[in-house]
Amino acid sequence: YLWPDSQSYETPIGGLTAVPMPDGSKVTLNTDSRIRIAVTDTERRIELRQGEAFFEVARDPSRPFVVEAGSKRVIAVGTKFSVRREAGDVRVVVTEGAVRIEDTVLPAGSIARADEGGVAVQTRRLAEVEEQLSWRAGMLVFRDRTLADAIAEFNRYNARRFVIEDAEIGDLLIGGSFRATNVDEFAELLEKGYPVRVKREGDRLV
Repeated sequence: YLWPDSQSYETPIGGLTAVPMPDGSKVTLNTDSRIRIAVTDTERRIELRQGEAFFEVARDPSRPFVVEAGSKRVIAVGTKFSVRREAGDVRVVVTEGAVRIEDTVLPAGSIARADEGGVAVQTRRLAEVEEQLSWRAGMLVFRDRTLADAIAEFNRYNARRFVIEDAEIGDLLIGGSFRATNVDEFAELLEKGYPVRVKREGDRLV
């Protein structure tokens, strides 16, 4: 595919930016993300090169809205959804309308993960789906997530990173709402609420 008159955008670690498109659609870029956008008379095409983006698609059936993430293509008409690239996996979260990935149609409330083996889809209440997108307000919302998962999320948003030294504590379950870039507050809450000690070593919280 040739990219005529394309525009590229990116965010730093911990950054968040809104990108208006010429067709009236809007893109919100999450931390450490890169996209390229091309809008022509026949289609609207976005390449998600890295990271995660939320799309609010202006309805225009004559111009398909196509998001390319690695080898996967996500196609929408008028909808709201996010796409996240993680190594070879692509995760899609749909909050309004429907999108298609491969031959699978994802209605609102879908959380899908696509890899070389195919597409796996979970259906959730919209309130839970919105929690997956709390990053748009700078928040991370966890509901019975393991500490290992929660820390992996925090590390996406911060140059100062958590390191789990004791593997056993990685299985502790955690819930709540946290500011994505406030690692010190999260470390303090862990020490108060869990049998956990945090050592601060330069840009590492061990």
